[in-house]
Amino acid sequence: MAELSDDQVVAILDKAVAAINPVLDLLAERDVLGLKKHTYHPWPDGPRSHQAIHLASTPLDFADWPGTAGWTELSMKERAQWWVTRVGALNTVGVAFPSVFGFWARYLPVTALLGFANQAIVLVAIAREYEVVEPQYQVELLAAVLCGRTIDAHAAGRATSAIPTGGRSLIATVWNVAQTLRSLSGELDRRPGPAKPFEALRLIPIIGGPFSYLGERLALSRAASLGRRWIVDHPDSISPIDD
Repeated sequence: MAELSDDQVVAILDKAVAAINPVLDLLAERDVLGLKKHTYHPWPDGPRSHQAIHLASTPLDFADWPGTAGWTELSMKERAQWWVTRVGALNTVGVAFPSVFGFWARYLPVTALLGFANQAIVLVAIAREYEVVEPQYQVELLAAVLCGRTIDAHAAGRATSAIPTGGRSLIATVWNVAQTLRSLSGELDRRPGPAKPFEALRLIPIIGGPFSYLGERLALSRAASLGRRWIVDHPDSISPIDD
């Protein structure tokens, strides 16, 4: 298979970024049941219904979910890390699942694709926390960390997402983004991947799943570290904060 040109990589990653950002907006801003706003108030003395809603909001606050009182107390670095330890960790369950089939997982060419998509979602989330919000720079970040390419993505930002965002779970989001990235088949192995011992252990039936999960979690952490380093090395990618 011929290697993709930089322009082709930009076009594909631009579609992925266009799909990822609306989902992250929903996770950060959506509050259908009004639970997040309850985290800003002390325990109510009113009707039991109000107390029940406040109780239901406690897990969100305990998890420092975006939009809660706990979230406001986190530093920028802690917010970026939240996407790795909370959302990234959950998504990795779906990435690692095919490895429960052991050796047969080799014939299910989805793990690398899902792992790439998971890292892409977390990297865009981290970029947003550091005010890297322009599609051009988000695409350049993904290209550098996941594809090992230094590219100029000035043409990014033209793609629109064809992926519905309403009612989608995180695992479904990883799958849908992965479908967008299928054309990057020649680039998938360039992402930060599990260390060789984990690659071997994941071929063992049943127990291959947990080993695959651990390997993917470590790989995700490496990708996040590389993403932060890229942002530090490219200060022009950070959008000015409006007063």
